[in-house]
Amino acid sequence: MRHITRYILRQLLGPLAFLTVSLAAVVWLTQSLAFIDMIINRGLSVGRFFTMTALLTPGFLAAILPIALFVAILYAYHRLIYDSEMVVMRAAGLSQRALAIPALLVAGGVTVLGYVIALYLMPLGFSTFKDMQWIVRSNQASVLLQDGAFNSLGAGITAYVRERRPGGELRGILVHDARDRARPVTVMAERGVILAGDDGPRFVLFEGNRQELAAGEGGLSLLYFERYALDLDVFGPSPGRRWQEPAERFLPRLLFPNMNDRNDAAHVRELWAEGHNRLASPLYSVVLALIALCAVLSGEFNRRGEWGRIAIAAAAALTFEALSFGLLSMVSRQPALTPLLYGNVLFWSAAAIAALRVRRWRMPTAPRLFAAD
Repeated sequence: MRHITRYILRQLLGPLAFLTVSLAAVVWLTQSLAFIDMIINRGLSVGRFFTMTALLTPGFLAAILPIALFVAILYAYHRLIYDSEMVVMRAAGLSQRALAIPALLVAGGVTVLGYVIALYLMPLGFSTFKDMQWIVRSNQASVLLQDGAFNSLGAGITAYVRERRPGGELRGILVHDARDRARPVTVMAERGVILAGDDGPRFVLFEGNRQELAAGEGGLSLLYFERYALDLDVFGPSPGRRWQEPAERFLPRLLFPNMNDRNDAAHVRELWAEGHNRLASPLYSVVLALIALCAVLSGEFNRRGEWGRIAIAAAAALTFEALSFGLLSMVSRQPALTPLLYGNVLFWSAAAIAALRVRRWRMPTAPRLFAAD
């Protein structure tokens, strides 16, 4: 019995690892495309690029693992059936429960890993990513500026630099500030630098002029200056001052937010929904594993009939995932519906267990070739 359990475990772990790595690589590639321009055109180092994208990995790994487990169980058990190994195991007296134990053990391990990711690795990685993103955008703003081109530094800020010299000095600067659409400002200067501040980077400009147009009044205000500072508050507040998003927080700060904080009080429903989702989502691995086992362990032995049950299991898994996402959206608006997040997991688990217990696997009866005398 133990040898068979270990054998099935080996058949499961290989496809699970392959699918997890493959899906993670695809998702990582799509997520990293946003940083390619920063490497090619804006001077972001390759090491920092890999660090920032790696910090996002736990977030999508938590969603990938249950799906990879579902596909791995279908693949491994279907191969055992197709190679007639399952017939031998049944003939040796293995019960439905004994055949399901290896998949449930893997599902339990994936669930534990899911809790580690959801409760610790994901908030830690995303919080570190947001802090590093602010540092890259703010402290390295002068590096990200391309000379000889118009650079968008955020909503409403466009800058042009004719030449960038060693030491960070900029020559031939034009900055258009349209954050206040009613009073757009254009600043031109012969030279300047970008300095980091507590509230973000700022242009310090020398020997130039500031032009402000009052919309509706038709008047142009012109100011000549020898030294002028322009704050670029387009990257958000510094890491120590900005409000942490729900994905950045650990579980206690999600379930028990600071109600004295105005932002926490305004987003308390989203925080509660994210906290309960962190507790419920790792259990999706067990639900999808049970649904997959229903497809491969219930019903009659029929190679042609396997694909029909697999299709039904895939449809059930998609329905379960869709309901989970829909309920999360509903709970973020109506916290009273929070028990439905856990009820969805319990309902599908109970239905799958009932299907496994009721629909016993059986060998087809052989046709009678000769009539009884």
